[in-house]
Amino acid sequence: MAHAHKLSILRGTIKFKNVTQKIWGVLILLTIITAIEVVLGIYKPESLKAHFIGMKILNWIFIFLTVVKAYYITWDFMHMRDETASLRRMVVWTAVFLICYLIFILLQEGGYIESVYTSGFVKRDF
Repeated sequence: MAHAHKLSILRGTIKFKNVTQKIWGVLILLTIITAIEVVLGIYKPESLKAHFIGMKILNWIFIFLTVVKAYYITWDFMHMRDETASLRRMVVWTAVFLICYLIFILLQEGGYIESVYTSGFVKRDF
């Protein structure tokens, strides 16, 4: 049973005539986001090196852009937009939980490693 796929991206602001155009549109969107990441990674603007919640703003931008890319890959190429709302919520909330957990681990371990290096390689006694 074939059913029609939704031919729009960015919450319906950009619409396409067929699936091939939509795939190219999503590819261009993901390429633009990747190009922004690469340019920011090469130039590393000084204004984005300020700290915000334990990390540089530039790192938060990278995390946000990576999550946006993962969302569009899942939403369009894995056809999550065509699934039921409960399955979409289950997949999205699991991913959100895991991403938050990984960010927490990154901040905790990064802080520990930074403190070990600044105190002369002295281990914490757990």
